[in-house]
Amino acid sequence: MKEHDSYKTSELISAISEIVKFGLQPGLTIPGRDKLLEKNLIKIYNLYFDIHYVYDDKEYPDFDKTQFPDINYNIKSNFKEFGFYKTILDFNNIDNAEIGLGDAIDDLSDIILDLLEIKWRIENNSLYDGLWFFEIIFPFHTQQHIVNLINYMKQKNE
Repeated sequence: MKEHDSYKTSELISAISEIVKFGLQPGLTIPGRDKLLEKNLIKIYNLYFDIHYVYDDKEYPDFDKTQFPDINYNIKSNFKEFGFYKTILDFNNIDNAEIGLGDAIDDLSDIILDLLEIKWRIENNSLYDGLWFFEIIFPFHTQQHIVNLINYMKQKNE
């Protein structure tokens, strides 16, 4: 692994830690909480484009999401103002735009679970297994939740 990759990995772990605390600890009072969350969500988004790995074909144990049963409760206690929002389901269908319902709590919960698994794989399986999972989960799941949550946060503050 190159020094650049090591730096990016430590930056990834740091950004993950800053985000997941909102799902792991209830009742946090952090000055500038929303900006801190947004900043680290954008870091995660950006790091997706920079981290490289060598495929690790070893068999590893699976991540157990059930060890984090209080994530939604903790997020609700940390973001009491978060709730539902409307979203356009297909931006390309301008003539018949369908409106859907999103949930900022669910977005942050899914982001946190994805990030916890990335971090867990890096710390318990291997660096490359964690980065591989990051590359797989981000474009198909985490990315859209980040986009939705940042848009929700921006619009609720206008």
